Amino acid sequence: MKLIAFPEAQRELGRQVREAALDHEAFAMPLKVCELTKCRATCCHDGVFLDREQEAGILAIVGRLSKYGFDRREWLERREGRVKTATVEATSSELADDFPAHFPRTRCVFLDPEHRCLLQRLAMDEGRHPWWWKPVSCWMHPLLLRRGGGGRPVLTLARPEQDPAAVQGYPGFGSFTPCGMPAAGGEPAWRTLRGELGRLGALGGRDLVAELAGDQGTSAGPTT
Repeated sequence: MKLIAFPEAQRELGRQVREAALDHEAFAMPLKVCELTKCRATCCHDGVFLDREQEAGILAIVGRLSKYGFDRREWLERREGRVKTATVEATSSELADDFPAHFPRTRCVFLDPEHRCLLQRLAMDEGRHPWWWKPVSCWMHPLLLRRGGGGRPVLTLARPEQDPAAVQGYPGFGSFTPCGMPAAGGEPAWRTLRGELGRLGALGGRDLVAELAGDQGTSAGPTT
């Protein structure tokens, strides 16, 4: 069953999900559901890298975004030899009040004035799942599939002081976005991220929410 617009990505994600260990400790972290009117799509500020399949898939439908006022001919850019969605300079009103100081003050070209993703709007208007056309790393955020010990994938989340995107002068990405930042009073991440976990689990034939819920009281780290 085709669940996203990119069959190669679906096959690879399915394989990784079937093999993945679950980082139960990470998914016990309290998170709150992101409020788009407040975060203003902070996680989309820098665009996203695309593989060839996703680039071609979006190219095939980008003309249909004109009904939303999208008229950009140049919607791709290159960085470090890779292709990604382009960004534009953001105004202060387009950024969240608590926008991280180390993030570039930009926004993805596929965001509309209300901070909604045009690729998601198109899918919904055409009767598809909202994430049908969205690049995989967009709809998965803040979930991470990383290589663990022995090469087995581990499904986890970025955490403060353990953010895999951190480098000198850049303290991290996922743990600084509202949907990935620990929040006092929030529900456990496995519950807050039911939608993302459910979609990802469907690709690999696993009920990830049930697996994480069944071990919610432990903090043993990734399963083996």
